[in-house]
Amino acid sequence: MKLKTRVIKNNCNPEWNEELTLTIRDAKSLIHLTVYDKDTFSVDDKMGDAEIDIKPYMQSLNMGLNKLPNGCAVKRVLPSRSNCLAEESSCIWHNGNITQEMILRLRNVECGEVVVEIEWVDIPS
Repeated sequence: MKLKTRVIKNNCNPEWNEELTLTIRDAKSLIHLTVYDKDTFSVDDKMGDAEIDIKPYMQSLNMGLNKLPNGCAVKRVLPSRSNCLAEESSCIWHNGNITQEMILRLRNVECGEVVVEIEWVDIPS
């Protein structure tokens, strides 16, 4: 499944602030993220890519937690050679939900980072 954000023009540090819903069939799979620029008269250039490992987030969901204080870190994930994290990321409990904000270092590019927040949402079939 592919999802696409809107295009932000004339900005070297764009902020999308968009919510995208991705169907996950296998929680062990990585989510592949690719960033492109938008060219009018030529092919869009790849600006970098990253992978999101949702396994630590899924482990947090499966802990069966109840009524923790808001802002409580359920799980911490450290940057390593096996993930694209630029810094430590935490799975945070807030109002009965767990979210994880990540700063991802883009690969295959000189430099670049993307901030992503994930949250599990049950969608009726």
